[in-house]
Amino acid sequence: MASAESGPTAETPKDVLIERFATLGRQLSQATVLFHAQIAEHVGLSATDHKCLDLAVQAERPLTAGQIAEESGLSTGAVTGVIDRLERAGFVRRVRDPHDRRKVLVEVSKGSLTRYGDAYDGLWSALDRTIADYTEAELVAIERWVASMVATLRAEADRLAASRGAAG
Repeated sequence: MASAESGPTAETPKDVLIERFATLGRQLSQATVLFHAQIAEHVGLSATDHKCLDLAVQAERPLTAGQIAEESGLSTGAVTGVIDRLERAGFVRRVRDPHDRRKVLVEVSKGSLTRYGDAYDGLWSALDRTIADYTEAELVAIERWVASMVATLRAEADRLAASRGAAG
């Protein structure tokens, strides 16, 4: 097997590798979306509400509705509906910003995430088993590639959103 740094081999031209990565990327995307749709259903949320909640959890601090809109790519009106549903379900609560009483922050409700239960346990176990099959150097290369693709996807999403805004 060729190392991550060596690139395409004489046996595997670069265009073939690109097509294989594109196909695997689409399959990974589909599997990820379907998995998270099932996770969302497991806790009684829509996929969009689940991912917005995940944004708030990952931030590790309360966010404004505008920040959630910016991070998610949703309109502020759509985010208001998301926050309403998450609040009714007990996952978040609206709190006043202690530094600016005019602002409202969205705070993840303590203990609400226990409702996810063991939903992620199978994924974490599989991740542990999969990682054990790679060398440290391979994991560094995989991490670098995934981080690059995350940045690329975010930039492309921003570009598409901006072009939609410019056309409207």
